[in-house]
Amino acid sequence: MLKNWVVTPTCLPLVLRRCHACASGCFRASGKFRVNAHHKLIDAWLLVLCTACGETAKLTVLERVNVRSVRPELLDRLHDNDPGLAAELLQDPVVRRRNRIALGWDNAWRLDTGGSDHLDQEVIDISVRFAARIPVRPVRLIAEGCGLSRAEVERLIMEGSLVSAVRLSGKLSGDFTFTLKR
Repeated sequence: MLKNWVVTPTCLPLVLRRCHACASGCFRASGKFRVNAHHKLIDAWLLVLCTACGETAKLTVLERVNVRSVRPELLDRLHDNDPGLAAELLQDPVVRRRNRIALGWDNAWRLDTGGSDHLDQEVIDISVRFAARIPVRPVRLIAEGCGLSRAEVERLIMEGSLVSAVRLSGKLSGDFTFTLKR
């Protein structure tokens, strides 16, 4: 029987970028946007706050774009400070590359396993789905979901009792499946 696990975000991730005021390395997204129009051109920024000193920094979302080329729903979401839009934009690789930022997902996600009734079975097939592109080590997910230590999970991989079509070392942010044989 196939069990489904889901990795879901619990809050917005930290923005990893150096603060110009205090040299801290972390900002948190406020979920607020600043929109500025200059004649027929528009700029939009996502505001982030330094976790150490509270200084505000701006992440460029739109830069000198003709107002007519911006979808009206996007403009409404920017004006309404839509927190869902902030999450979408932080996940957007173009926005991250343009602003030279990385995301810190520590303590910003949870694993939903649907209960622990499957742990006593001889063979367990589990499908792990990511609700957002959250880079997590599969060994950590398996250890947390099965109630094992990471060392025990590593030992099961070495023995061949834990198998997957994807490499279980390193980090993954895409869906995968694995089989655990007890």
